[in-house]
Amino acid sequence: MNLIRELYNYRELLKTNIKKEIRGKYKGSWLGIVWTFLNPLLQLLVYSFVFPFILRVNVEHYTIFMIVALMPWNFFTVAVQQGCGCIVANEGILKKVYFPREILPVSIVTSTLVNFFITCIIMFLFIIFGGVGITWHLLLFPLIVLIQYVITLALVFILSAIVVFVRDIDHFVSIVLMLAFYITPIIYTPNMLPDKYQWAITFNPMAQIIGAYRDILYYHQMPNMLSLVIVALASIIFLGVGYMIFKKLERNFVEEL
Repeated sequence: MNLIRELYNYRELLKTNIKKEIRGKYKGSWLGIVWTFLNPLLQLLVYSFVFPFILRVNVEHYTIFMIVALMPWNFFTVAVQQGCGCIVANEGILKKVYFPREILPVSIVTSTLVNFFITCIIMFLFIIFGGVGITWHLLLFPLIVLIQYVITLALVFILSAIVVFVRDIDHFVSIVLMLAFYITPIIYTPNMLPDKYQWAITFNPMAQIIGAYRDILYYHQMPNMLSLVIVALASIIFLGVGYMIFKKLERNFVEEL
């Protein structure tokens, strides 16, 4: 409740910061916001060639199978990577002006969410015109996005605060995310992972979220609601813990910076 109160009291600053993050992402580049579409399309092109034709992954409508998982994963990784250094990157303003420090991580995750919604245009075009189509299961899409947003924000709260004191964490996170990409069923089906590694999916909240996206957008079926509810409750608890850690470490931000 304290988080919501602080964000409401400084809502104009929050909106301004979110707009700044969205506009500043491709500032100075020739193509600008076009990169929001171009980046996932280039990734899709590479994976669509490598896995079906070189590694012989036999999945019907593989491009759509992958894109409904790749787009949410990109939202997660970009938010975490950018969020890690958001406190350090704003060192100058933190030393000069008071405002709730949590605005910085919230701005990063929310602006990345907006970019995700933009890239969803590509995803839904592929789904509609690629032979898969959409069903009423799409109604669950906002719920899954909300769960992912909460768990991403919780992680960014923790990492952005710790990076102020241990700068090497930023580099370590990039390596962990790269490994997590391959142990999360994004470019392959869960049953392709050997039995002895299935625990990596069972205890991986992003694997459950990615699976839910794929269920409603690709398989046109209800996701495992028990798993989704567990992940949702865990994400809320995780957000509370993450915010407490952030507020605890926030007291020493200025001294460390």
